Amino acid sequence: MRITESLDELRKIRASKTGTFGLVPTMGALHAGHASLVARARAECRHVGVSIFVNPSQFGPGEDYANYPRSADRDLAMLEKLGADVVWIPRPETIYPPGFQTWVTVEEAAMPLEGSCRPGHFRGVATVVAKLFNCFKPDKAYFGQKDAQQVVVLRRMALDLNFPVELVVCPTVREPDGLAMSSRNAYLNPEERKAAIVLFRALSAAKQKYEQGERNAEALRETMRSLLRAEHLADPEYVSAADPESLRELDTVGKGVLLSMAVRIGKARLIDNILI
Repeated sequence: MRITESLDELRKIRASKTGTFGLVPTMGALHAGHASLVARARAECRHVGVSIFVNPSQFGPGEDYANYPRSADRDLAMLEKLGADVVWIPRPETIYPPGFQTWVTVEEAAMPLEGSCRPGHFRGVATVVAKLFNCFKPDKAYFGQKDAQQVVVLRRMALDLNFPVELVVCPTVREPDGLAMSSRNAYLNPEERKAAIVLFRALSAAKQKYEQGERNAEALRETMRSLLRAEHLADPEYVSAADPESLRELDTVGKGVLLSMAVRIGKARLIDNILI
């Protein structure tokens, strides 16, 4: 496994690799969810590249950029076991050189849900992923379903900017009690960790209502809200039943629905979703 901070070295390594190349963009603090992405890339591609970069431009004022979990040595040991070929750990000044002023903005897909709660977040995400696509030149890029809106935004960006890359979406990896794997789960104390399963319980309850024939989207949202209200440590930011492609809130569920939410529990801001 080759590890580099240098963009020039990364480009030389990439130029030496022939055959299908898969990319897994990460911010480090890797867990089983990230491992599933690398394993999927390893199974489908001849070569696998991973980026580790805590991207400052996708954090807003007062968010947890400075305290975001970082565990480089453990991450690299995990990636070597998983069979990654190259790991790029760029410095912030490599991604954002002095005088940087060029940003990628996806319009409608980035506005609701996370976009409404975290202004500028998806501008940072789209910009850094566009740069990663340019630097790695992957044939496939792997993302988790847990970040459902990110997937919608990046698909739109790749289509609009003619990136020759296939976005592969992998299932959310969960703890045995249903909590979605997330680097931010490390912020939870034992009591908050127990409370955090309310996200999956609320999503599962709404899914059950749907399977029982409920097609009123507001009824599905209220099912989720009611369970969140019952957990005193949960502070919801949004609860959504939206069209999976446009992310517009639905009145009536037709072909499918993305059930999603963002909930604060203690210091942790957790997101989760189920796609039906």
